Amino acid sequence: MLTRRELLKRATRAGIAAALMPAACTVPPREPDGVWVNDVHSQLNRTRVLGIERPTNIEALKALVVRAGNQERSISVMGGRHAMGGQQFGSDTFLIDMNGMQGIHEFDAEKGEVEIGAGMQWPELIAELVELQRGRERPWGIVQKQTGADRLSIGGALAANVHSRGLSYQPIVQDVEAFTLIDARGEILRCSRQENTELFQLTIGGYGLFGVIATVRLRLAPRQKIERVVEVTDVSGIASRFEERIEQGFLFGDFQYSTDVQSESLLRQGVFSCYRPVDPDTPVPESQHALSRDNWLSLLELGHLNRAEAFNQYSSYYLGTNGQVYWSDTHQLSTYIDDYHFELGRRIGALSEGTEMITEIDVPRNALAPFLEEVRADFIENNVNLIYGTIRMIERDDETFLAWAREPWACIIFNLHTAHDAESLDRTAEHFRRLIERGRAYGGTYYLTYHRWATRDQLLACYPRFPEFLQLKLQHDPQELFQSDWYRHYRALFSG
Repeated sequence: MLTRRELLKRATRAGIAAALMPAACTVPPREPDGVWVNDVHSQLNRTRVLGIERPTNIEALKALVVRAGNQERSISVMGGRHAMGGQQFGSDTFLIDMNGMQGIHEFDAEKGEVEIGAGMQWPELIAELVELQRGRERPWGIVQKQTGADRLSIGGALAANVHSRGLSYQPIVQDVEAFTLIDARGEILRCSRQENTELFQLTIGGYGLFGVIATVRLRLAPRQKIERVVEVTDVSGIASRFEERIEQGFLFGDFQYSTDVQSESLLRQGVFSCYRPVDPDTPVPESQHALSRDNWLSLLELGHLNRAEAFNQYSSYYLGTNGQVYWSDTHQLSTYIDDYHFELGRRIGALSEGTEMITEIDVPRNALAPFLEEVRADFIENNVNLIYGTIRMIERDDETFLAWAREPWACIIFNLHTAHDAESLDRTAEHFRRLIERGRAYGGTYYLTYHRWATRDQLLACYPRFPEFLQLKLQHDPQELFQSDWYRHYRALFSG
């Protein structure tokens, strides 16, 4: 097992010591009227906080929590700022920026476990694990991470109980051995399946309401080489095709469907990409066919202007990568362009005004095809501005309190473009509520992270334990020290 001291010695050689060394909490200067913050993707959560604090070690983090409690101030917690439902911001709270809580604290090469600062983001974790294990015959890597963007914190991943494109994986709770939590009393607690079990179950998927996650101990998987297998196929049999791939031993996969509302291919055809293990001696070329930042911007532009051409170019690119070999950890990294609508605005002007909002509907796998056919008719009838979407698989989560993956679902992600005026936002919210209703009709649910536009009835139908979740919040945090606008919205929804 590599201790923190040994890690620091190696980190110095790798040029990463600064991320691991403890330091005092740094406090950015405050503006007299507070600081305005927003999420990265939707830009719909502009929030005024009293100030932003960035602790760099657990004692500094604890001191912030204790101080806020003594001053009867509320705390909100942010990592990569990608949640779109207001979970990481609270109006007039003190905002703790976890990006100072970095680095690998301990690496157990025998068990395949790593203890890290909860503010660490996926690219750094993947890169540092690779660096630490250079020359090791059987190296370890991460099991899974969110898709679509990389610069998200590991603590935030736990808070939202995220999932990947793993074909046979549960949400990230399956990969968590333990974590360290600073609770509302300022106590440092170790939470696992054996210790502080209720907090373990509540905090993962609890959106920061039960304390601040300071460190995370992740279970790793053997790093292996995988081959991408790509085809363009119809959605009608895609559920059985996913099952075939799982039976054949494929580890990852998704189906990225056509979004062209003017075409017969809308939600009926897509790019089916899966990844299977290959012989360890198979080379991974340094240079492979990949989309550059400019390629992605061009596809985003086409996604707003010419979706038929966007699908043609995207499917052509993916078919061109059929047979390429990757590492199981680094293949999960992707290109995400922060604030990409600013760049699109320079390219296409007013047509790019607004941003994309996301929802995810989870349905039984055998209901996938009929559900999508109903959504297709709905989108055509209501002229829904669909930009991008994908389908993934998830296995049942039987561990977290507020579990969204209550069954082995098919997960359908919808990115809708919306302008930011009140009328457009109301229309987008209504689109999302119709999607939730259609999923409910098949016994499905929706993922809480992306928005808070569901009705009270929809929330209760999909998350029947939510009132109890709010009660347990008050039991563990009676002063409501940890708050967010997301929490306040639902507290008000159930206050009557």
